[in-house]
Amino acid sequence: MNYSIFDFISLLGSVCLFLYGMKVMSEGLQKVAGDRLRNILGIMTKNRVTGVLTGVLITALIQSSSASTVMVVSFVNAGLMSLGQAMAVIFGANVGTTVTTWIISAFSFEINISDYSVLLLAVGVPMLFMKKSFYKSLGEFLIGFCFLFMGLDLISHYVPNLQENPSMLQFLTHYTSMGYGSVLIFFFIGIIVTMVAQSSAATFAITLIMCSQGWITFELGCAIILGGNIGTTITPVLASLSGNLAAKRTAMGHVLFNVLGSIIVLFIFQPFVSLVAEITQWLEGTNPLTITVAEEAAMADTTLLSPAGGLTAKAQASMAFALAMFPTVFNTLNLCIMIWFTGLYVKIVCWIMPARHKESDEEFSLKFIGRGMLGTSELNITQAQKEILVYAERVSRMLGMARELIHLKEKDDKYTNLYSRLEKYEDISDRMEIEIGNFLNRVAEGRLSPEGKMRIAGMLRIISEIESIADSCFNVAKTLNRKNQIHVEFDHPVMVEIDKMYDMVDGAMNNMLELLRQMETPEDANIITAYNKEREINNFRNRLRDDNIYNINNKVYDYQEGIFFMDLIGEAEKLGDYMLNVVEGVKHQFKVSDI
Repeated sequence: MNYSIFDFISLLGSVCLFLYGMKVMSEGLQKVAGDRLRNILGIMTKNRVTGVLTGVLITALIQSSSASTVMVVSFVNAGLMSLGQAMAVIFGANVGTTVTTWIISAFSFEINISDYSVLLLAVGVPMLFMKKSFYKSLGEFLIGFCFLFMGLDLISHYVPNLQENPSMLQFLTHYTSMGYGSVLIFFFIGIIVTMVAQSSAATFAITLIMCSQGWITFELGCAIILGGNIGTTITPVLASLSGNLAAKRTAMGHVLFNVLGSIIVLFIFQPFVSLVAEITQWLEGTNPLTITVAEEAAMADTTLLSPAGGLTAKAQASMAFALAMFPTVFNTLNLCIMIWFTGLYVKIVCWIMPARHKESDEEFSLKFIGRGMLGTSELNITQAQKEILVYAERVSRMLGMARELIHLKEKDDKYTNLYSRLEKYEDISDRMEIEIGNFLNRVAEGRLSPEGKMRIAGMLRIISEIESIADSCFNVAKTLNRKNQIHVEFDHPVMVEIDKMYDMVDGAMNNMLELLRQMETPEDANIITAYNKEREINNFRNRLRDDNIYNINNKVYDYQEGIFFMDLIGEAEKLGDYMLNVVEGVKHQFKVSDI
């Protein structure tokens, strides 16, 4: 036996090189696209047709259905896409992923890309040292492309030859002649291999090598690819584990779509494979069903078998074409049928994963982000933006509580309960700042464009200022608590002035929230309004400060009342400052014209 342990380790290394090449190529393209991917997915999902086309386009672009479905899960998790829209994109992603199989198929045997890999590396590697991030990312794509086909070529070289090492792969022949049982066995092999590799492209490449060597028939190769169609759903499922219910439903919809389609094809497997074989023969001239395993050489077309018993170059090219045709026909037909049942899919998924009772706003929870796997780094920014808005809305309720607390008496039970709620909200705000900050730091460690990094810096500043707003609201409550402990009461004119001041702060808060909702494209009018409101708050504070000195000197009210009065006014002025800081964070980090 000529196959050594060194050859086996080299085979593993070849597979790793292929997978690494796929990863680098995909990440390079995602980084080049950056915000464009988010804009395309956010806009082109108005209906089922545009959703499907979007799924095809994005998946063909980044060469990974797993990556595109993870993006979709992220968008649903961020509330930018409904479950119905997401299902349409996922349907299209299954068709778009066939582009990868055609690339591998076209270049594997007709052209030996690995011969030109060194030349492409000579172009790609210098691009990594260029200043512009676009060229760096493009260089990463070229390097990944080279590694992918170098790995494919090495896999073909180090996979053991059946004729030279019959004992090593003897187990394979035991499972190739069991009829429909063999189909099921290789179907489950496809599921397992794809789940482990988390890449249907890797499974296709391995299947292509096995079929081109004549070890398994075209039928069994189709069974592996069909199993890989289910195995590829593992990545979005893992990505959804830390997401919200909508994200989990999206991942479940992806699983349901692929599983149902694969099971239907399994029931009509022989006729379906024959259909693909006839299409291949019509387009390419060779029926892949006539290309048999090496042990059946005596019964095969001699033009397809080399004198050594393997497949000729013509047979290898035909097999590659047929294997690429199978997922194309399968996913296209599956799409054409299933697209009409999108609404039913949504209902089934919602039935499988029903909504639990609504979480209380009094409990700490993150709505759009989690601690689990991250999707595409650029897309995680959208999730963080949505979470920041939720954070700000929660803190805005603290301002309402603080205002209400000003009008309550110390001995009132409602005062005690509201103070406790405010204290609990302040604790929640601290924890939310930490969680969102940690999430943003994790995203920053990923592959981000310079604009993405600038946005991360801006969001870190924004959450810090929002937390300061929460602290200031609680400081109002603590000031009132001290006032009540020494039994100081505000006169009616003082209460009127306090209410005027906090009305201004309320207006600034509402304007800030509106800008956070427009985070991607803030309106100039709202930004100007923010500056005007902060100026009004400062001017009113200055007037009240002068009036306070006059009123104390003229015995309109006593010194202690004046001190607590100005403490509340001072906190209101700080709130205005923090809100303006949030607005400036939005203005400088998210307004395109300012970047």
